[in-house]
Amino acid sequence: QVQLVESGGGLVQPGGSLRLSCAASGSIFSINSMGWYRQAPGKQRELVASITTGGSTNYADSVKGRFTISRDNAKNMVYLQMSSLKPEDTAVYYCNADLRRTPRSRWSAYWGQGTQVTVSS
Repeated sequence: QVQLVESGGGLVQPGGSLRLSCAASGSIFSINSMGWYRQAPGKQRELVASITTGGSTNYADSVKGRFTISRDNAKNMVYLQMSSLKPEDTAVYYCNADLRRTPRSRWSAYWGQGTQVTVSS
């Protein structure tokens, strides 16, 4: 089995910062890209940021300059540093990993259970 476990969500005031962490564990042979998605009430899940094994990053326009994604390949972890948070950043944030469980298995997407981020005064 494979598990992705997020941590670090919570309540923060506008302009504040939070750091999300996600640990991938279990039967993992190789991880390709990792990323963070979010889903606000009544809206579709959207990509926030992604990062490849080599460190190439991609960000949603709405978070560029405010959020930074990073990863530790040795620990199978991905992080999201969020700064200058706005009320519209309020959502459940999900960790995602594209990985293979064995050398012969296909690349498949795995998801964490989500962590709530609420930006409010």
